[in-house]
Amino acid sequence: MNEDSSTRHDLVGGPFAVIESDPGVFTTLLHKLGIRGLEVTELYSVEPFATDHLNPYGLIFCYLCEDSPGAQDDTTISDDLEDPDARAIWFANQLSDDACSSQAILNVLLNCKGVDIGSELREFAADTEKMSPVMRGLAISNSSHIRQAQNSLARPADIRGAYHTLAATTLDAAKASAKAASSPPTKKRKTSASATSRAKRKATSTERLEAYHFIGYVPAHGRVWELDGLRAAGPLDVGEIQSDSKDPDSRAGWMEIVRPALQRRMQTVLEGGSGEGHIQYNLLAIVDDAYLGVSDDLELLKRERAALERRLDENFPAGWADKVDPALLAAATEAFATTLRPSAREPGRVFAADFGSRKMSKELAVLDMAARSLAPAWENCVRAALSAKVAVEDEVAKSQSAQADNLKRTFDYEPFIREFITSLQNEGLLEDALKGPSPAGNGEPATPSKKSKTRKK
Repeated sequence: MNEDSSTRHDLVGGPFAVIESDPGVFTTLLHKLGIRGLEVTELYSVEPFATDHLNPYGLIFCYLCEDSPGAQDDTTISDDLEDPDARAIWFANQLSDDACSSQAILNVLLNCKGVDIGSELREFAADTEKMSPVMRGLAISNSSHIRQAQNSLARPADIRGAYHTLAATTLDAAKASAKAASSPPTKKRKTSASATSRAKRKATSTERLEAYHFIGYVPAHGRVWELDGLRAAGPLDVGEIQSDSKDPDSRAGWMEIVRPALQRRMQTVLEGGSGEGHIQYNLLAIVDDAYLGVSDDLELLKRERAALERRLDENFPAGWADKVDPALLAAATEAFATTLRPSAREPGRVFAADFGSRKMSKELAVLDMAARSLAPAWENCVRAALSAKVAVEDEVAKSQSAQADNLKRTFDYEPFIREFITSLQNEGLLEDALKGPSPAGNGEPATPSKKSKTRKK
């Protein structure tokens, strides 16, 4: 029986492949998980000028950490007691390697109100509502929907590496179990504390690996929470939100609370990493999808233009083209058209829930407008449309660029490279290609120099 390649490795609790900490990748991951109306953008500063206009739903901090026996974050050692206030927070422990990206997104967005997380995640949240953080982590590991969404954005080499790691770990565990079952128990020899400490330090230094980890920050129930899937004690209370809003789920003012915590963590990463002067972290913010906002702005202007032109036709039956700027009149043909919606007059899809009320307010204002004000209002409408069109096209170009990068990232180049090298060998050209041209230019192949091997981190 022939098996489809997509189901051949459909294991329960199969591996998660690592994905890049890139805004375009994370935005695509949101969409593949079924989340609508949001996107991910990168923050280069946590100061108010860089964050206040975004009003993020949550933050995801990615940093390079040391994955070694005994390696633990200093910020989580001090208090392992359960916080009673954290019981209302949806939080899952991370049980699968490289699942921390999806884990961070879920830990953040399942605590946000007014977000369209899609039917799959709504059902997942309902099923796991009464579970412990460990069981929620197990539910994430066993969710084919979440696993497939993340793995669809990974490089093919990373997916193969995830399966290889899973197979190697399973074989090592089987060998260890077989060895323990076959060999008789040995009497342990007493060792001094210093010798044990030296042995542990030696093991740690030889087994230390570098890996990236994701931590979420979210405002919920009037407080700011740090959600680290590797923290056994659960959510960490960062502080209470001081806001004038009576809504306990309001996001107003929460960046003032999380900013010092982020700055401390960034400083800890810079001081504790191997670094070599490089910044080994980045900060992602989950925000409203900018395209939806600017697209609605242009659609509102399109409807305002139609209302204004109806009034102009009524007040100037002989024509009103001579009463407006000729340059704007010529530009109006293209000002309301975009790449995705080439029709300048046909109404397009809208996204905001309050779009209807805003449209009605605009139309009522046009109806109450004096005749002498119609032409200037039309000109202002066209000018605003030109600016809105630029914003829409920028968002479309950003999405197209992210999609192109995703196709390049997930395309499997290995079969082509293997076939190309095989063809070179069959044609007798591989050896000459490996030798390369002579440095002296005399046509003789150069002797390849020995290079030291380096391990890619």
